[in-house]
Amino acid sequence: MPSSQDKGHPMDGAAIRSHAHELIEFVQDINLDEIPAAVTEQARICLLEALGCGVFGATQPWSRILADEIVSEGTQGASTIIGRADRVAAPGAALCNGTAIHGYELDDLIAESVTHPGAAVIPAALAAAEAVNASGAKLLEAIIAGYEVMHRIGLAVGAEPSRRGFHVTSLAAPVAAATAAGIVMNLSRDQLFSAIGLSCSAASGIKSFSIGKGGGMVKRLHLGRAAEAGVRMGQLAQRGFLGPPFAIDSHFGLIEVFGGSSAAPERLSRGLGANWAITQTWFKVFPICGWIQSAVQLLLELRGAEPLSPREISNVRIGVSKYAAQNNSSPAPIDTMGAQYSIPYCAALALTGNPRDPDMFAVSAVNDPVIRELAGRIEIVVDPRIEAVCPAQYGASVSLDFADGRTSEGMVLDCHGTPADPCTEEESRTKFKLLTRGRLADDQAELLTERVWTLAALPSVRLLTENFTLARSA
Repeated sequence: MPSSQDKGHPMDGAAIRSHAHELIEFVQDINLDEIPAAVTEQARICLLEALGCGVFGATQPWSRILADEIVSEGTQGASTIIGRADRVAAPGAALCNGTAIHGYELDDLIAESVTHPGAAVIPAALAAAEAVNASGAKLLEAIIAGYEVMHRIGLAVGAEPSRRGFHVTSLAAPVAAATAAGIVMNLSRDQLFSAIGLSCSAASGIKSFSIGKGGGMVKRLHLGRAAEAGVRMGQLAQRGFLGPPFAIDSHFGLIEVFGGSSAAPERLSRGLGANWAITQTWFKVFPICGWIQSAVQLLLELRGAEPLSPREISNVRIGVSKYAAQNNSSPAPIDTMGAQYSIPYCAALALTGNPRDPDMFAVSAVNDPVIRELAGRIEIVVDPRIEAVCPAQYGASVSLDFADGRTSEGMVLDCHGTPADPCTEEESRTKFKLLTRGRLADDQAELLTERVWTLAALPSVRLLTENFTLARSA
C-alpha cells in the first residue's frame, strides 16, 4: 500500500471525472450475473480461439526463442507457458503466450478500432489469474473488461497513429492488459488506475514489419510485450508504485499524444453497456493480415473449387482501401511476415493453392517461383467503394480475367468471420482442433475445450492450464 509520503496521490478524494475514468470504473464492476449471456458466450469463444492460436504459435521459432530465454532466466512462479511444462513468474508467461497467440496472423481482431485484443488481454489475464489462483468466472470478467478497454482506446486514438506508422494494437494493448490483469488480481480502484497510468508509458510499437522488405519476428513480440507490461504494472501498483491516474485522456495523455488530429476521447465511454466490444470480435479464416481476408475469400469463390494454373490467368485487379494499397502491396515478400502482409502473394496463393494452410507461408513456400511470378502480375488499386467504409469494414473488390476470355468479378465488404458474417461455434471448435492437431494429444484438446466451455464454474483457472504441455512430436 502507498506509504505516508504518497498521500498526495491525485486520485485521493478527487472529484474530477473523465471519459477514461467512466470506462475503467465500468469495466472493473463487470459481473457475469449482470451482463448479457451473449457477451459471456463470446468471451469463451475468444478464449478458445486464443488458446488454439497459442498452441500453434508456440511451435514457431520466435515463440521457442522467447520461451527458452524466459525459462533460462530462472524465475519461479505458478504461470504457464503454453506448450511447456515450465511454470514461471506471471510477466514472463504473459510475454511468451502473447507472442505465441499473435504469432501467426490467426488471432482475433476488432475491425473498427484496428486492434487485436485477444493476444494481449487473454495472456495477461491468464498469467495473472494463475499467479493468484483466481476463479474461472473472474478470468472471464477480466477478458470482457480488457476487450472493452482495448477497442475503445483504439477508437479514441483514431486513424492518425496508423498513418504515422504506429501499430495501434500495441498502443492500446498495455492498458487493456493492465486492466485485465488488475481485475483478476482484485486491485483496488486506486491501484487499478495506477497500473493503467503506468501502462500508458509502455504504449509503443511501429509498423516497420509491414513494408515488404522483411518483417522479421518483431510483430509477433508486440502483444507479448504488451501483455507482460500489463501484468508487471499491475504487480507494481499492488505494491504501492503510483502511476498518473489521468494518463489515458489528460493533457499529454495517451489519446492526445498518439491520436493527435484524430483523437476522440469521448469514444472511451460512449455507449458503455450497450455496445459490448467483445461481441464485435472477428475470427480469422486465413493466417494473413486482416486487410487481405476479403480479397482472398473472394478469389477462392471466383476461381472455382480447384486451384488454377498461372497460365490460365490473364489479369487480376484487386481493389482495396487506400491504407491497404499503401501498406500491403509488396509483390515479392522475402519472409513469412512479409507474405502474410502481401496482397499479391496471398492473392496468387488463393488462385493456385490453399491459403488456409499455414505451411504455405513458410519461407520455402514464399520463394516458390510459380507463386512469385503470378504475384508480380497482380494489380492493386484503391477502390472508392472500399475506401468509403474503411476501417469499419475491411472489404475488397476483384476483377479476374481468364486466359480463355472469361471474366469474373465481385466485391466483399464483410468477409466470413466478421460480426456481419460470423463463424459458428462449431467452426471455432474445428479451427481449434486443426491448430492443436499433432501439438496436443487428442484427449488434452478435448479436455481443454470442455474446460473453456465450463470456465465460469471452475473454482480455479489452474484447472484450465494444468495439462498444457505439447505432444513430443510437435
